[in-house]
Amino acid sequence: MSTSASGPARAPTVFEQQREELIREIALEMENVLQNLNRLNRNLESIIAVGNEFSSVEALWSQFENFMGTNPEGGRGGDEEQQEDGENNNGVKREDGKEGHHDSQLEGDEGKESR
Repeated sequence: MSTSASGPARAPTVFEQQREELIREIALEMENVLQNLNRLNRNLESIIAVGNEFSSVEALWSQFENFMGTNPEGGRGGDEEQQEDGENNNGVKREDGKEGHHDSQLEGDEGKESR
């Protein structure tokens, strides 16, 4: 007797059964991954849509910032120039160029805290 493709079907081996089961599990997990990716994509699209709603607000704040950052002479605002020169709002200049307090101001502040 010779076996041929048109002959009687033989029972699958243990290896083939396990392989078919693993293929089914992989297919189910891949479908699960696809569903989760679609859900993630929808969530990202909704987040982007919410962010786009704030574009007009951002543009308005940018215009405000640009307007406040310029002075009539065409330079930048006065506060920024003082800070770049190393002076604080009181005009006291520290050696390291950082903002600081005058000694008399510190003494007055310490006296208030101890009360």
